[in-house]
Amino acid sequence: MKNYYIFTLGCQMNESDSERIASLLNSIGLKPVPEKEADLIIINACSVRQTAVDRIYGKLKLWQAAKPKKIIVLTGCVLPADVKKLAPKVDLIFNINDLPKFPKMLSEILSQNCPIKYLPATPHSPQTKTALIPIMTGCNHFCTYCAVPYVRGRESSRPEKEILKEAMKAAKKGATEIILLGQNVNRYQPSFVDLVKKLIKIPGDFKIKFISPNPWDLPTELIDLIAKEPKIEKELHLPVQSGNDQILKKMNRPYTANQYLKLVKKTKTKIPKIWLSTDIIVGFPGETKKAFQNTVKLAEKAKFNKAYISQYSPRPGTKAAQLKDNVPRKEKKRRWKILDKMINAKK
Repeated sequence: MKNYYIFTLGCQMNESDSERIASLLNSIGLKPVPEKEADLIIINACSVRQTAVDRIYGKLKLWQAAKPKKIIVLTGCVLPADVKKLAPKVDLIFNINDLPKFPKMLSEILSQNCPIKYLPATPHSPQTKTALIPIMTGCNHFCTYCAVPYVRGRESSRPEKEILKEAMKAAKKGATEIILLGQNVNRYQPSFVDLVKKLIKIPGDFKIKFISPNPWDLPTELIDLIAKEPKIEKELHLPVQSGNDQILKKMNRPYTANQYLKLVKKTKTKIPKIWLSTDIIVGFPGETKKAFQNTVKLAEKAKFNKAYISQYSPRPGTKAAQLKDNVPRKEKKRRWKILDKMINAKK
């Protein structure tokens, strides 16, 4: 066993985890190679959306047919229902929250006797000079469509000293961008604002970004900090998901469309040149054409610079999966095209 390939799906948190896994594998003498050449395949999965799960099955067919046989390991955000289905098709599954235990598991599966040390390496990419730094993981708010609380668990924040040390190391290596990661990043405890203030003081020519805050707990103090601090990128990713109050309630999103727009207005007043992106789900159960038009109207008023639009697909184990998926696929695609053209196709 001399080399490996990591197949990463999902968000930047998964990308960061993949960098940490790669650091560990490098430390025991394995080398990253293209997919076809790899002896060991690590799937850093995302089962938040069905399309990502479908990609895993497609890849598994190719890897299992390869000769010589590849060893396949599964980790990442994987719902229990998907774990059950995928377990017979892989050699090892480990919970990404148990990453420190992975060396022992890997040592056993590779039948190696040499000791393997876990390295919590700074997630730093020399190519892009971007440091992806997880500061918290998990979520305490169960949006009905979302799998994160089931696969990442409840909110847990990393020690501040660890984060600052990682950021200092990245800055010394020449990082020009430090991205703070978390499923609800501004829920970092004890204080996200205080953490950002300390990061700003680190010497270096870099910008700070963070992904992703939620609109119901974005403090005015944080907006003010973004506005006045040159080291913080004037960008904000603020997921709205829907512009219809009834759908937001079904999603268990604790705000109305009007409250969201007020937050956008306050943000743009304080930071006129803010680059605003969002997440939107189309075709959620019960989303009528009129409800969808409310999302269109909200998008027109918010004037997003970018939107990550997904067509709803039920995830087993979430509350929304119990609802009737009553918007036809063709209609979901039509709604997706309308928003994509309106927001993302702007010149």
